Amino acid sequence: MSDQAVRNSAFLKAARGEAVPHTPVWFMRQAGRSLPEYLKVREGVAMLDACATPELIVEITLQPVRRYGVDAAIFFSDIVLPLKAIGVDLDIVPGVGPVVADPVRTLADVAAIPDLTPEHIPYITDAVRGLVTELVGINGGTPLIGFAGAPFTVASYLVEGGPSKEHARTKALMFGAPDVWDALMRKIAGISATFLRTQVAAGASAVQLFDSWAGALTPGDYARYVQPHSAEVLAAVGDLGVPRIHFGVGTSNLLDLMGDAGADVVGVDWRTPLDRAIPVVGDRSVQGNLDPTLVFAPTEVMTARAAEVITAGRAARGHIFNLGHGVIPSTDPDQLARLTEFVQSYPLD
Repeated sequence: MSDQAVRNSAFLKAARGEAVPHTPVWFMRQAGRSLPEYLKVREGVAMLDACATPELIVEITLQPVRRYGVDAAIFFSDIVLPLKAIGVDLDIVPGVGPVVADPVRTLADVAAIPDLTPEHIPYITDAVRGLVTELVGINGGTPLIGFAGAPFTVASYLVEGGPSKEHARTKALMFGAPDVWDALMRKIAGISATFLRTQVAAGASAVQLFDSWAGALTPGDYARYVQPHSAEVLAAVGDLGVPRIHFGVGTSNLLDLMGDAGADVVGVDWRTPLDRAIPVVGDRSVQGNLDPTLVFAPTEVMTARAAEVITAGRAARGHIFNLGHGVIPSTDPDQLARLTEFVQSYPLD
């Protein structure tokens, strides 16, 4: 097997808008809490410790590739890992999420956050290199997707001090202290860009920028306060020749802006049918977007809805099948295996 085999994979062909041998499929959070083998290796190991241990990163990233035969691996990490690496006092609290000890409020708080360098994250480089070596020999060559958190979502954790439904403090800073907001977003954009470039330099074949909370914004506010910074991250890897995927949750009103930020592939969450999303994103590939809860339905119901997604996706420049958000922890892995087989074997015409 060779790097050329990876380059010619169905996933990368679809991302580039080229003809594919089958509809490629992978799942957000496929390397995670629904797999018994994942739970076993994570037993007694804190999340951020697992994300900083190359052997665990490699093993966890490979688990769903071995089990399902998906068309791409997603690098196992967390969007706040780069912050932890540069010394931000935070932890991922089980059942809660990322919790930041000293939330950001002022320009001095922003100035106290160091810039990320590859030297902060040698374990990321080691893990990606190990994964690329392994993945070249799996399923004829499986690409690795690197990822990072988008500036707005990471900023929300830093400003709120943890997860938030309303993002009230975040928006208050954005509207009321635009100088602090701009400085914070520039800082995070630089961190995310370095995190992505480090993964690609080590061998990742594509990247995905996750903006989990961008759906909390109006199009006008997104365009003014957020899009330029996400565009900075995506532009930072533009010279590396890898497809760039941009995904947000609840972003049906932002899909055109997220594409224009510099995406080659726009991820569409399950709330927006692909036949509505595709005309909006322009001449770009799309990724998505089966409702994650459909894997709990009878198999014939799940596959019928998957067929609808695949059929709708044919109108796009290219289509990568995925769930419309992450795999739910209580998902039956065998059902995901059946879904993968169905998508990969579904006729192209």
